[in-house]
Amino acid sequence: MRFMIIRKADQDTEDGALPTSELISAMGEYMEDMAKAGVLLGGDGLRPSALGARVRLDGGSATVIDGPFTESKELVAGYSLIQAKSIQEAIEWVKRWPALDGGGNVRIEIRQVFEAEDFGDAYTSELQARDERLRAR
Repeated sequence: MRFMIIRKADQDTEDGALPTSELISAMGEYMEDMAKAGVLLGGDGLRPSALGARVRLDGGSATVIDGPFTESKELVAGYSLIQAKSIQEAIEWVKRWPALDGGGNVRIEIRQVFEAEDFGDAYTSELQARDERLRAR
């Protein structure tokens, strides 16, 4: 099963505060541990919402809203994608998150990623083949 680990934004991440060398090192070690264990599929930090945009689609029409966005507790500051046997295993990895981040006060959400078999018959062999071709690019 794949899980997305979502590091929620806080005032520091929204202010664009860059991590210290110590935090960069600690996060690097954490990611390296996951890579060595064979669970890490990818991940990155995100720039503040002030540099982003939201697009709302209503009735086929797009409305663009430039950042920053006010509810920082709902924003994402970074993510990792891991392969784990269960939500419990994903939780155990998150419990190892470096305490240097956010002064030890970080909110993290874990969400399971849909897999092809989750869609049943609606995900036809033709659709699966198309998606495989796209991934190969």
